[in-house]
Amino acid sequence: MIGGGLVGATLAIGLARASHKVRVLDGGDTDFRSSRGNFGLVWVQGKGAHSAPYAQWTGSASRAWPEFAAELLDATGVDVQLQQTGGIDYCLTESEFKSQADKMQRVQDQTDGMFEYQMLDNKEVRELMPQISKAVVGASYSPQDGHVNPLKLLKALHTQMQKLGCEYLPNQPVIDIEARNSGFKVITRDGEFYCEKLVLASGLTNTELARKVGMSVPLKPNQGQLLITERFEPFLKIPSIHIRQTDEGTLQIGDSSADIGYDDSTSLQVLAMIANRLLKIFPHLINVNVLRSWSALRVLTPDGLPVYEQSELWPNAYAVNCHSGVTLAAQHATVLSQWIAGESVDNYQGIINEFSADRFTDV
Repeated sequence: MIGGGLVGATLAIGLARASHKVRVLDGGDTDFRSSRGNFGLVWVQGKGAHSAPYAQWTGSASRAWPEFAAELLDATGVDVQLQQTGGIDYCLTESEFKSQADKMQRVQDQTDGMFEYQMLDNKEVRELMPQISKAVVGASYSPQDGHVNPLKLLKALHTQMQKLGCEYLPNQPVIDIEARNSGFKVITRDGEFYCEKLVLASGLTNTELARKVGMSVPLKPNQGQLLITERFEPFLKIPSIHIRQTDEGTLQIGDSSADIGYDDSTSLQVLAMIANRLLKIFPHLINVNVLRSWSALRVLTPDGLPVYEQSELWPNAYAVNCHSGVTLAAQHATVLSQWIAGESVDNYQGIINEFSADRFTDV
């Protein structure tokens, strides 16, 4: 396994459960790491509005999360603080509201009605969140959404994979991969490693590494910036894509998106935009102290959907990429790991096939 973030760790757990001997080669602390900078949402609404397989895959992942969180707690003692109390997406204009309503209906259509949602006006949103302002035209609400503490999740995954016997080797950036009939030689800065099966889960570097084993995985970085406030008594019971309250009491704020390459710096202009939008929704937060901010890079494919690719040239090589590593974690640790292990995944094989990178070359 190359990559020890949320995606790599969940896959390592699944493969170890399938009795595979797993070694995880990870990068260093200065690498681009979306696993340490994400929002922590387990999110369904809006996912797959233009892709039935993605809508169905995301919905099944959300439904699998309670069991997955319970298993992690039992195995590691780490509570990832899963809260599936629903999720809200606030709209500040009539056009936003209409666009959101259209998107929600498409997701429901793509899932044959399995996706649950409501479009709420200002009065109805206030019944859920009394603190919102009159500037909020309305919102979409789905009871299937929720959130976790992403850093506690990463800790739980690493604890579990090592308890299962996975060998974890950090600070091993991969320099080269040599494919052979008997397997693969992986060359890092500090040594050489050999394996019969290779799984690439290294985020944005998968594009370069995949080429070495006959795969084309087009990826691009997308920057998102976040603000973190001082701690509060719990008041924000329902998360949104704009703001959520962590189990530690801080507010995590951010909904920016920028295609500016490999730039994980922060910008006062963008942070001000994030803060101003938030204050239109929750004006009572105007005097809240911001303690820190950061930027992280999302890992996106050209169509925003995951890539689950098996090399035709070297069939024991796989590449896995997505920008929803938290939401999809439960499925990655079970169904997708079973697929990589060569086990039957009849109920999901068609969905996994839809996420092959071949879709980018067949156009």
